[in-house]
Amino acid sequence: CMRESLRGSPVTMSLLVALSLAGCGGGQQPDSQQAPAQSRQINGAGATFPNPIYSKWFSEYNTLHPDVRINYQSIGSGGGIRQISNQTVFFGATDGPMTDEQLKAAPGAILHFPTVLGGVVPIYNVAGVPSDLKFTGALIADIYLGTVKKWNDKAIAALNPGVALPATDITVVHRSDGSGTTLIFVDYLANVSPAFKTTVGVATSVNWPVGVGGKGNEGVAGLVSQPPGSFGYVELIYAVQNRIPFGAVQNAAGEFVRASVETVTAAAAEAAANMPADFRVSITNAPGKTSYPISSF
Repeated sequence: CMRESLRGSPVTMSLLVALSLAGCGGGQQPDSQQAPAQSRQINGAGATFPNPIYSKWFSEYNTLHPDVRINYQSIGSGGGIRQISNQTVFFGATDGPMTDEQLKAAPGAILHFPTVLGGVVPIYNVAGVPSDLKFTGALIADIYLGTVKKWNDKAIAALNPGVALPATDITVVHRSDGSGTTLIFVDYLANVSPAFKTTVGVATSVNWPVGVGGKGNEGVAGLVSQPPGSFGYVELIYAVQNRIPFGAVQNAAGEFVRASVETVTAAAAEAAANMPADFRVSITNAPGKTSYPISSF
């Protein structure tokens, strides 16, 4: 059974869940007397995060191999896991690896392959405030726990001396749908805030103590852009493509780092030294001075 290897670009991100072993080797091999192979389709489904680059890759592959069409349905990480587990697709994609329980429940062996990288960034809309505010993970966690409620809170002011912060209420915005972007974001916050880990936890969909929900990156961005004082999170590339201001986040080395192709790549490079054999790994809050802390495969 041949598997084509898709080599990643650090422009977006996901974790390709699997080429299911149950889907390989089951058919009879054609002999030399049989007709040439007909056009074939490979079906996949899952995370929305990597969809733009997957679409590009699969289109380019079809140009080189017209007899092979790769169809990918961008339905979310949870959908990718369900469909690969139900064996309705050949591969699935998720922003977070499958759990031990999910793997045990699957009807056959499932392998994980990292394909692309990306990050999640904090976005905000505060009149007169520059687009390069600094945040720590603990501060972001406290905003989402509802313990930091105003923009002129001393915790924000201490990190941003000289910035005229208004006494505006913080309107917290989060995803309303199950999301790999949320999984990465809360994985980081739980990593740096014991209170957040205990109160909210880590999943693609969580019970937020405060805030309003928006569907998809576009929903969160739309809500953040409306009422002054809003705060939310979106994918790095979505923010860049739509020119949405985002702040710097303090990493494990104590440096305030803005997300970029280079800083997300640095986080992955640091984590690569301790990559587990099954590739199921979190690289949030990775070590290294130039690593962006809310990064992931």
